[in-house]
Amino acid sequence: MSGPMPRDHRVAGALIGSAVGDALGAPFEFGPAGQFSARFPTDARGVATEMCGGGTLDREPGEFTDDTQMALLVAASLVERDGLDEADLFDRFRTWLRAGAPDAGKQTRAVLGSGRPWDVAAAEHFARSGHGAGNGSLMRTTPAAIWFARSGTEATMDAARRISALTHGDPSAGEGCAVFHELVRVALDGGEPLAAIPAALELVAPEHRDRWATVLAPDWTPDQATESNGAVWPTLGSAVWALRHAADFAGVMRLVIDLGGDTDTVAAVAGGLAGAVLGIAGIPMRWTSVVHGRVPGYAHKRWDLADLHALAMTLDGRRTDRHVAARSLRIEPREVLPGVWAADLDGARISARDFAVVSLCRTGEPFGHEVQRFAYLTDDDANSELDAVLADVLDDIAALRAEGRPVLVHCHGGASRTGLVLRAWLRRTEGLSTAEATARVRDAWPHLGLWNDSFTATLDRLPRSTGAASG
Repeated sequence: MSGPMPRDHRVAGALIGSAVGDALGAPFEFGPAGQFSARFPTDARGVATEMCGGGTLDREPGEFTDDTQMALLVAASLVERDGLDEADLFDRFRTWLRAGAPDAGKQTRAVLGSGRPWDVAAAEHFARSGHGAGNGSLMRTTPAAIWFARSGTEATMDAARRISALTHGDPSAGEGCAVFHELVRVALDGGEPLAAIPAALELVAPEHRDRWATVLAPDWTPDQATESNGAVWPTLGSAVWALRHAADFAGVMRLVIDLGGDTDTVAAVAGGLAGAVLGIAGIPMRWTSVVHGRVPGYAHKRWDLADLHALAMTLDGRRTDRHVAARSLRIEPREVLPGVWAADLDGARISARDFAVVSLCRTGEPFGHEVQRFAYLTDDDANSELDAVLADVLDDIAALRAEGRPVLVHCHGGASRTGLVLRAWLRRTEGLSTAEATARVRDAWPHLGLWNDSFTATLDRLPRSTGAASG
């Protein structure tokens, strides 16, 4: 790493990580344990990835569910009302339900469909049924955790409880949301959320503290749960357990989805927390590139990666619109290395549709290619996770080339970031030194830019291989 991870990487990681987890877990919802690893025993980095779609509602690959739909309603209310307006948020939830949200949870459906006012509906349902500690308020709370993180521990935990209480009358659910908010706040500030658990538990209502302490303890495992993971306790407990035991974001996802049951929600919660810790660049680009969906009642808008990224920044206090890329010179694609082509932004945009495109800059709109991957990489020295991003890009290129796909790599100008990947590909596949790889690329690609010293330093750390290039 070149330095501390910027806060905006963590904020984007939290919001996008939650949506990614939701979409990744959705096809396995209500299934038995181990289905994810049975279907994907190793990373699926080619044209078809673990974002496989399907499930009970036959979703598209990368399509999020009610978890993210409700989260986006929370975000919209916070942004448009400039803070928490419970009546407004409750009305948005009811609009969503009335528009035919197909996978609304039973408890949420009962409360929102009761016709009772926002400030009594959930409490009355809980008093009648005794059921109110499902994970439906936890699954949607990542945007609020981002919004209130800047206001400190007390404010964020209070807001979590109030938002949860709109649909979940059992205070246990609110306490779980409050703990989650505090752990995200710590992570966004660059702290260690696992180390913050004891202090967060001290702020849990005494009558709920022991039960939460049990599922958040370092030695707790999901097989010790006394309820299904549709309940709030094992959902948050499993997310924390996975964060303790996985080495990276993909590992967190594999652990929680392999639990079976309520896979989309547990993965959404785990994705929000892991994303806040590992940052947007720590989430595999084959997953972030395809996450998308619509919100019933507000379905005129199709959300995708660029929208979620802009929303994350807005929630953190930096109002941001969807990125619109500046025009580039339109450098036509050229085969620089066997099977690996290069271009600038507009050259890639108009390229043949059989290319698998690896975009190393923010493009605004996707190009319309069947395969387009978006790597989070800036042309400066602020890439705190540069080694991980570069490894992710190279692994995807290798898989796509192994399937016979021509791969087109581009950044805005086709110079520095594009040159980094081309040189790294030579080091990996042909075992060249950094100097040798640079000379080879310069001869084949005259647009190569070498001003970014942090890129060259990363190349020097990259393992060299004597193997032949794939494809």
